[in-house]
Amino acid sequence: MSKIDEVLELLKQKERESEKPKNVILWALAIVGAVAAVAGIAYAVYRFVTPDYLEDFEDDFDDDFDDYFEDEDEDK
Repeated sequence: MSKIDEVLELLKQKERESEKPKNVILWALAIVGAVAAVAGIAYAVYRFVTPDYLEDFEDDFDDDFDDYFEDEDEDK
């Protein structure tokens, strides 16, 4: 019986050794995923809170530019 116990003990040791790298990889992926999620949320909040100044500028510019072409047509 002692040989069977030795074989079972060796198998248990190999199982424990094979579990360690899986746990390390799992923890590393979990940390990377958590950091990516926090960064994504922060970026979404930033985009939501920051006003869009370019949109206001384009609206004003289009109005003035249209008037310029109308004046030019009337002169000819």
